[in-house]
Amino acid sequence: MAPKVLFLRNEPMATEALLADAFADHGFAIETFEVVPPERIENPAGEVRFPDPAGYDVIVPLGATWPVYDEALRSTWVGDEMQLMRTAAEGGTALLGVCFGGQLLAQTFGGTVSRSPHPEVGWYDVASDRPDIVPGGPWFQWHFDRWTLPPGATELARTTGASQAFVLGRAMALQFHPEVDADLLTVWLAADHNGDVAAAGFTHDELLTRTNELAADTASRIHRLVGGFLTHVAGQLRPS
Repeated sequence: MAPKVLFLRNEPMATEALLADAFADHGFAIETFEVVPPERIENPAGEVRFPDPAGYDVIVPLGATWPVYDEALRSTWVGDEMQLMRTAAEGGTALLGVCFGGQLLAQTFGGTVSRSPHPEVGWYDVASDRPDIVPGGPWFQWHFDRWTLPPGATELARTTGASQAFVLGRAMALQFHPEVDADLLTVWLAADHNGDVAAAGFTHDELLTRTNELAADTASRIHRLVGGFLTHVAGQLRPS
């Protein structure tokens, strides 16, 4: 039976995109769970009944535009998702958090998350201490918060503005968005009502052009990233 990965779509626009392809290439069956549906996008706080983590080998909490420390969210589904992460880790399920999901892992396991003095929007070079796990190079960013490491965590990668990856047991957090392709970015740009891209000094066309230029390289590096995570962090499957 194929191992299973569950992608938690914390926000409708933040889908798994290239990450699904990479996990499928490594033999995983893909499942998704919608945390905040489109009809609740303007009022995202509320109760959510999450799946049982015991049925999955890997769980991947994905991105979102809200802060993980928002009290209305933390007192409802963000708090429940944090408990899900703890239960999953205790049961041997591996975790891979992406942006909001990475910050969620930091917050869950004793780190902190707060507003960053250096927001990152666009393609940034990421320096990696373990390129066999997190390949260095340009990765896409769109975040305004950053974490401090949880106790016992090891930082693997960073930019000048923020920590970009850490491991803690069989969990790995990423601040950047490895899943982004031109299709997903087009959706995000259409929702850029606050001018985040312009404030970062780019145009929409510039980001799309750069994304297309890096497409082949990104696809190769995300395949290696997922392989590195499975080999060196997750141990491929849950321990027997």
